[in-house]
Amino acid sequence: MFKNEKIVETKICKHCNLSFEITDKDLEFYEKISPVFKTPTSLPLSGEEFKIILPPDKGDWGGYKYLIPPPTLCPDCRQQRRLSFVNEDFFYRSNCDLCNKAIITQYRPNSVEKVYCRNCYFSDKWNQLDYWKKVDFSKSMFDQFFELFKKIPHQNLEIDAQVENCEYIHQAGSCKNCYFIRHADFCENCYFWYGFKTNKYCVDGFYNMNSENCYECIEIINCNNLFYSQNCNNCSFCSFVSDSEWCNNCFLSVWLKNKQYCYKNKQYTKEEYYNKIKQIDLWDNKQVENLRNELEELKKHSVFKYYHWINIENCNWDYLNNCKNCDTCFNMENVENAKYSYQVVLWWKDIMDIYQYGTNIQKSYDSSLIWENSYNILFNYLVLAWCNNLIYSMCNVSCSNCFLCTGLINKSYCILNKEYSKEQYEKLVPKIIEYMIDLWEWWEFFPAKYSVFWYNETTASLYFPLKKEVALKDWFNWSDYVPAKPSVSKIIDKENIKNLPNIKNIPDDIINWALTCEISWKMYLITRQELEFYRKHKLPIPKRHPDQRHLDRMNLRNPRKLFDRKCDKCWKDIKTTYSPDRLEIVYCEECYNMEMY
Repeated sequence: MFKNEKIVETKICKHCNLSFEITDKDLEFYEKISPVFKTPTSLPLSGEEFKIILPPDKGDWGGYKYLIPPPTLCPDCRQQRRLSFVNEDFFYRSNCDLCNKAIITQYRPNSVEKVYCRNCYFSDKWNQLDYWKKVDFSKSMFDQFFELFKKIPHQNLEIDAQVENCEYIHQAGSCKNCYFIRHADFCENCYFWYGFKTNKYCVDGFYNMNSENCYECIEIINCNNLFYSQNCNNCSFCSFVSDSEWCNNCFLSVWLKNKQYCYKNKQYTKEEYYNKIKQIDLWDNKQVENLRNELEELKKHSVFKYYHWINIENCNWDYLNNCKNCDTCFNMENVENAKYSYQVVLWWKDIMDIYQYGTNIQKSYDSSLIWENSYNILFNYLVLAWCNNLIYSMCNVSCSNCFLCTGLINKSYCILNKEYSKEQYEKLVPKIIEYMIDLWEWWEFFPAKYSVFWYNETTASLYFPLKKEVALKDWFNWSDYVPAKPSVSKIIDKENIKNLPNIKNIPDDIINWALTCEISWKMYLITRQELEFYRKHKLPIPKRHPDQRHLDRMNLRNPRKLFDRKCDKCWKDIKTTYSPDRLEIVYCEECYNMEMY
């Protein structure tokens, strides 16, 4: 909460029973984004506390603003509920239900009725409006909507905009020659990455932007030829570097600014530096593992600033770049006026309770996966592009003024996938809202019980891990479904993967073998493009499944949680994502700047 905010109410979360605060600025936001309908005065009188009567505009009937009241769940439980609808990491083999082409899909068997490949989904071979439902005022609106959602065809993976040679990317778009990347835009020749923009020739990373020729990097911006590094900006030709800026030709170092030719945080001449690193063989997996462990030990005794921010104004939490007025936000770039939002980048404004991720989104609330050029998005999952005034909807593209709709493309004034005139829509939607108010279905995101994904295959399970019995008790779904193992004849098992030869001696035939992860036992393949990348940059073949590598990178990041801690130099109270029991030396901003500059 910022200094200019006032607490107007303290509520108890109906899920976890913890208290949370509502401020005057929160109430202003809820009113600002509340929908307005020009409806006749004969509207039913139920739910009057949810309405504001607007004055006439130019002699016409002003209408009603349907107020969105404060939430009943705390910020964490709201986030957990939204994430329980998001499957980013679990995929299944299937066939397109229209052309019978072999596909991989995020939908496990029997979770929805039809799954189409991308070409069929965006073709004219079917009509989304054929699945419409008539509004039934004797049933739950959510029940009616999810009956529709399960029957209508779904795209196998969520891909938006133009892509080229990117058959296996998910929740991504505007990419070329990419494989198994998620939450990505404007990328080329990238593999096994998560959450990045405008990258080229990058493999295995987490939240990287505007970078090229990078490998196994976490939270980097504007970097080139960076390997096994974390929290770096504008660094080039470096390896095993952490929390550094504007550096080049540095190795195994932490907390560097505007440096070059540093090794283990010591300055060398160019000749001395190259003599040092030429003895290091990154082709060897064991040496790479030793260097990674050495970097982690080095970090434990290094100084860190209590946040990771660049060019921010009136913001709090962590990993914010070029942001203004962002409260309790994480992983944001170029965002203004945001609260309780995560992993949002590029020209967002006036948002609250948003998870992920696109560009140019405004005035939106309590939604997940909003992609590009959209506004007035309320209680939505997966808004692909160019949408506005969508309420309680899912998986729509280029739509406006739709309520309880799913799978629509270039449609307006629809309810449950049935088209209406503007006048009919403006008259019917308020009646639905008042009916939902009576059923206590209005004003918050869909209940978790309606998710077509099991809790243990959703992103919620990563950030809010639960045991099966707790998940089932806490409103969520669960499954012990295990997909059949792929049928392969050539396997490098868990024991033999430890003894993979030096990359110089790896034969081309390795792309025809299935490798077994040394941790999870999952089998995975090495693609030809991957192999070429490893050889070019003299890197070893990974010994772990891509999913395990993704988890390893997540575990190296600070948690999405603020801790009370004291600056290790001046003992000033600070709030930071570095917990007090960690060994790193953490400074407040003033002490850090004095030490660094």
